[in-house]
Amino acid sequence: MPNNLHPLISFDTLPGHYIRRLQQIAVATFLQETQAFGITPIQYATLGALGKKPNMDQKTLAKTIGLDASTLGGVIDRLQARDLVQRNPSDHDRRVHLLTLTPAGQALFNEASPVVIAAQSRILAPLPESQHAQFMQMLQTLVSGNNELSRAPTR
Repeated sequence: MPNNLHPLISFDTLPGHYIRRLQQIAVATFLQETQAFGITPIQYATLGALGKKPNMDQKTLAKTIGLDASTLGGVIDRLQARDLVQRNPSDHDRRVHLLTLTPAGQALFNEASPVVIAAQSRILAPLPESQHAQFMQMLQTLVSGNNELSRAPTR
């Protein structure tokens, strides 16, 4: 069978290919480390954002963590069903619900955080420690520089 692939394309040269693979590895590592807590990376980010800024509406929360609002709705439903997040009606707009952590949500976030940090360390472990900060800076540069290309840009 003839090779009809473009001669300049090699997966070894495509940053998107490695970024996708690293995302798979990051999620798998997170889920392995946090299995006892039964949370996903997005749920953890949601709990963390609400812990920093209680009474956030869903649209603002979605922009804060870089997730589209409709997907976030299902995340909030699951967290609310576990009594980790509660929805409170807004005093200013009856259509808007303000989100806040419950005491159980705050406790779960606090208990899971050291485990999440350990998962992040596992992800970076193949790099020499002297390169961790540089790698993180490069990731942040790529994400912020391409933020507007995302389906759910952050603020």
